[in-house]
Amino acid sequence: MRIANELYLKRLIVGGFDGVYEFSKNFRNEGMDRTHNPEFTAMEIYVSYKDYNWMMDFTEQLLEHCAIAVNGTSEATFGAHKIDFKAPYARITMADSIKHFTGFDITGKTEDEIRAAATAMNIEVNATMGKGKLIDEIFGEKCEGNYIQPTFITDYPKEMSPLCKEHRENPELTERFELMVCGKEIANAYSELNDPIDQRERFEQQLKLAQKGDDEATEFIDEDFLRALEYGMPPTSGMGIGMDRLIMFLTNNQSIQEVLFFPQMRPEKKTNTIELNTEEKTILALIVKAEKIELNELKALANLSNKKWDKTIKGLTKKEAAKVSKTDEGLFVEAL
Repeated sequence: MRIANELYLKRLIVGGFDGVYEFSKNFRNEGMDRTHNPEFTAMEIYVSYKDYNWMMDFTEQLLEHCAIAVNGTSEATFGAHKIDFKAPYARITMADSIKHFTGFDITGKTEDEIRAAATAMNIEVNATMGKGKLIDEIFGEKCEGNYIQPTFITDYPKEMSPLCKEHRENPELTERFELMVCGKEIANAYSELNDPIDQRERFEQQLKLAQKGDDEATEFIDEDFLRALEYGMPPTSGMGIGMDRLIMFLTNNQSIQEVLFFPQMRPEKKTNTIELNTEEKTILALIVKAEKIELNELKALANLSNKKWDKTIKGLTKKEAAKVSKTDEGLFVEAL
């Protein structure tokens, strides 16, 4: 299964298509949480003779249209947040974002200086991380979560973007943006790198990072893709959107599992009550009324239902909950 459909679609641009897009299922073995699933749906689009500035305009118009189609308005509620997808969106460079939230300017800094700065910010780093990964960690820890309303983070350092075109005004940067919503990235886009010599050098740099231990670096050189670039790819802009995460935000679902047709791990719904027999109900009534119950008495109750005493007491409820605190003398149960 593909990790991305990017290189395949770019070959179609090389083959003469002015624009291509695809909704695809991708798989990345990068763990699972509330907003990540190993198998996910992505939409990628590539348009020749456009750049990332055009793609920013296109993206905000597209998402405004989607919000209105789903909710009848450009606004969407996600948890406690009211998100407005109406264009235009705020734009800020990555360097300015990091400087704003940390006071540290990454411009012109070496890998060692950035690692020292990350350590001073109490960000966990290690020797496998190159300059790009270190910057990504700083941004992820200190900046990303602050962007609730749709915001374009632009002009990423070259080390972070091996498939992205060098910035036309600053050779240390690339023409890339990511769109942040509710503290999460939902779109990633470039002015695409179409120089086969530069692309090969970037791939080789990725190999060195992989050998160093970076598990996110590319571990091989795609010779077929490089051959396609040698035939000639026009100036192109491309963008990918994580569709599952976007649908989460538009439909106010807090877990990505709720928007997947076949979730890998949907939690079972369990009741918080325990069915008690007559003898257990009698003992429960005594416990709720008692000011003190000895540990051995509580263990005897646990044995009735063949459960550990600490788990049993959590399930013993009437109309109120019971709060339990351990002491050297025993256990005290008091109604809240």
